[in-house]
Amino acid sequence: MNDITSQTLNELIKNIKDKNISSVEITKAFINRSEKSKILNSFVTENFSSALKNAQKFDDNPNFDLKLPGIPIAVKDLFCTDGVRTTAGSKILNNFIPSYESTVTQNIWNDGGILLGKLNCDEFAMGSSNETSFFGNVHNPVAKGFVPGGSSGGSASALAANLTPITIGTDTGGSIRQPASFTGTVGLKPTYGSCSRYGIVAFASSLDQAGPMSKNVKDCALLLEVISTYDLKDSTSINFKRNNYSSELSKNIKGKKIGIPKEYRIDDMPKEVDKLWSKGIEYVKDCGAEIIDISLPHTSYALPTYYIVAPAEASSNLSRYDGVKYGFRSEGNNLIDMYEKTRSEGFGSEVQRRIMIGTYVLSSGYYDAFYLKAQKVRKLIKNDFDEAYKTVDAILTPSTPSSAFKIGEKTNDPVSMYLNDIFTVPVNLAGLPAISIPAGFDSKGHPMGLQVIGKAFDEQNILNIAYSMEEKINFKSKINDWWIKNEK
Repeated sequence: MNDITSQTLNELIKNIKDKNISSVEITKAFINRSEKSKILNSFVTENFSSALKNAQKFDDNPNFDLKLPGIPIAVKDLFCTDGVRTTAGSKILNNFIPSYESTVTQNIWNDGGILLGKLNCDEFAMGSSNETSFFGNVHNPVAKGFVPGGSSGGSASALAANLTPITIGTDTGGSIRQPASFTGTVGLKPTYGSCSRYGIVAFASSLDQAGPMSKNVKDCALLLEVISTYDLKDSTSINFKRNNYSSELSKNIKGKKIGIPKEYRIDDMPKEVDKLWSKGIEYVKDCGAEIIDISLPHTSYALPTYYIVAPAEASSNLSRYDGVKYGFRSEGNNLIDMYEKTRSEGFGSEVQRRIMIGTYVLSSGYYDAFYLKAQKVRKLIKNDFDEAYKTVDAILTPSTPSSAFKIGEKTNDPVSMYLNDIFTVPVNLAGLPAISIPAGFDSKGHPMGLQVIGKAFDEQNILNIAYSMEEKINFKSKINDWWIKNEK
């Protein structure tokens, strides 16, 4: 049997059901590895002792009918967990302990999952490198000295480093798919409304969506089954017939029409990314799919549209953090002084930047010129996809315009940082599902991903396409445990 922590989710489940291994043994293995991996800074809050107790409870009374029987899982610190600190990577929530559970995490615990701990993330999910977190930047385990991507960087790092067998992240403009690409893992952003937003610390309410992150497509499909449910507590949750995604996985995509958008061939795109995309096209051809050139004419407007809509919604959502009822509070001479000091000291620079942008575009005299216009362009972007899906079943693009970049390389250049999301934000604006799968390496040996974008609620189709491509690609992670070897 392989080392416990290197096994896939489905391998662990089989070994538990075959009684080859216990939940306690699995949990201890991940805890031990996590304790040796603190240099990665993946965890914000550890829940190790409680996890071992819950693992023992499962072993004492096992239920093998559960989808995640006794499986320990660490989750992004944007999901509220009852009785366990939830910070959203921010000083302003440094001492916040929720008295309720997010629907997505509750679904995981109901199906046998066990909470290992909470994973680092960009502050309030605002970032593409996991460098805006109040708790410090996360390291990429497969690219020493490089970022793991963001905002779900802690989730991607922990997954790639085998500190958790699967995990969940949130994706507002690419925050699951981009870190998945940077770390050689699989990340799926579901259709907006597929997974409940109840209990997730809000960034941009019309864009945020929880999703699974895993080592392979089959694990991703299984976790999606668990977390995608209709929820009356979330007014944006959509009641539709969900597939049994893992059992319905198929490598047969013969006859599928795959669109290749010309607008994604951007200026100055690295040759390595273009070459990877060309390889991806050959992979789907080999699987029997048909390639069709398409146009998404408003793609170039997606990034500026996103950076109007998202900050506008963020400025509204983050207005609740005033130091009065919960979270960090700074002492002031009066109420207004307390508000000002609390927010200026509690929020990091990137969050403050986006609040200021959002407040500006929503202000009197600028609402029509910026926010309203952005919403109109957002509709045009969605229309582009709707038109394309009249002739194709899915769309294939690169996940990111580059592989992982060095820690600190772009912290003083926000525009350059925002450009990391150029291939992912159109999907969020249109509310569509998309999956990133590892597809190769650049000249430095760093992972790069390909993205499959689907029609709304067509997760099964893009999972099947990714599943068939995964077999052709046969990606092997180059993880070497450098952080454990160098640990003092």
